[in-house]
Amino acid sequence: MSFPRWTVPCAQKKQMSNSSSPNEFLLRAFADTRELQLLHFSLFLGLYLAALLGNGLIITAIACDHRLHTPMYFFLLNLSVFDLGTISTSVPKSMAISLWNSRAISYSGCAAQVFFPVIFILAEYFLLTVMAYDRFVAICRPLHYGTLMGSRACAKMAAAVWGSGILNAVLHTANTFSLPLCRGNAVEQFYCSLPQLHRLSCSGSYLRESGVTVVSACVVLGCFIFIVLSYVQIFTAVLRIPSEQGRHKAFSTCLPHLAVVSLFVSTLMFAQLSLSISSPAQDLVMAVLYSVVPPIVNPLIYSMRNKELKDALRKLIQWVQCRHQ
Repeated sequence: MSFPRWTVPCAQKKQMSNSSSPNEFLLRAFADTRELQLLHFSLFLGLYLAALLGNGLIITAIACDHRLHTPMYFFLLNLSVFDLGTISTSVPKSMAISLWNSRAISYSGCAAQVFFPVIFILAEYFLLTVMAYDRFVAICRPLHYGTLMGSRACAKMAAAVWGSGILNAVLHTANTFSLPLCRGNAVEQFYCSLPQLHRLSCSGSYLRESGVTVVSACVVLGCFIFIVLSYVQIFTAVLRIPSEQGRHKAFSTCLPHLAVVSLFVSTLMFAQLSLSISSPAQDLVMAVLYSVVPPIVNPLIYSMRNKELKDALRKLIQWVQCRHQ
C-alpha cells in the first residue's frame, strides 16, 4: 500500500515511533549451556539469601532492641533497607533468566530496573554522607549531639535522603525512556542499566540526560568532599584524646562506616571506568561487583566490629531458637 506524497513524512514518522518503542527487552545471560545456567542460578540464589539474611537480621535487631534506637543505628537500618532494595531489583530477574532460559523482560519491568536501583544506590550514597556527619558530631561536637541529632533532625535527614534518591530516579528514568530506542532491544547487561539503554538510542542528542548526569555528578562529588573533610576532622579530634582506650572506642565507631564508604565508592568507581575501557564480559563482572557485593558485605562489616549490634543479634537468634523449640 502506497501513501500520497503529502502523507509520506507522517507515515514514516509514525513507523519510526513504533519501531523505537520496543515492548520488551532482552537481557544478557551469564551462560548458554544448561549446566552453567543452573550453576549461575545456584550461586546467585546463595548470594541473595545471604544478603536477605544479613540485612534482615540487622533490620529486625535494630527495630526490636530499644537500646539501639539511636541515630547511628537508625541510619544503619536505612542502609540495610537500601542494600536489600539494590540487590532485589536485579538478582531475582537474573536468576529467573537462568532457571527458565528466557531473556525477555517487559518494558515496564525494564523501567523498574532503572528506576529503583537509582533510588537505592544514590540514596545509599547520600545516607553514607549523613552517617559521616553523625560520626563528626558525635566525636567533634559531643556536647551538641543531642540537639543536632535529635529524633526530628534524623527524620528530616532520612526524608531528604529518600527524596533525593526518588527525584534523581524520576529524572534519569524519564529522560532515558523519552529517547528513541531504535537500535534493537538487546541489553548487554544482566539487568536494565542506564548506560546500556543509552547505547540503544538512535538519537544523537543527549542534552537532557547529560544535564541531569552533570548535576548528579556534582552532588556526588560534593558529598565525597564532605565525607573526606569530616573524617579529617574526626581523626584529628581522635588523635587528641589522651586515653588510649578512648581513642580505640572512637575509632571503633568510625571504622565500619569508613570501610562501607570505601567499598561503595571503589566498586562504583571501577564500574564507571569499565564502561569505556572494558569488554562486555568485564562490564558484566563489574555490575555484579557493585550491585551484589556491598549488600552482602555491609552487614558483616557492621556486625563484626560492633559489640552492641552483636549482642542484639545474639539475643534475636536465641529468641528465634526458643520459639522454635
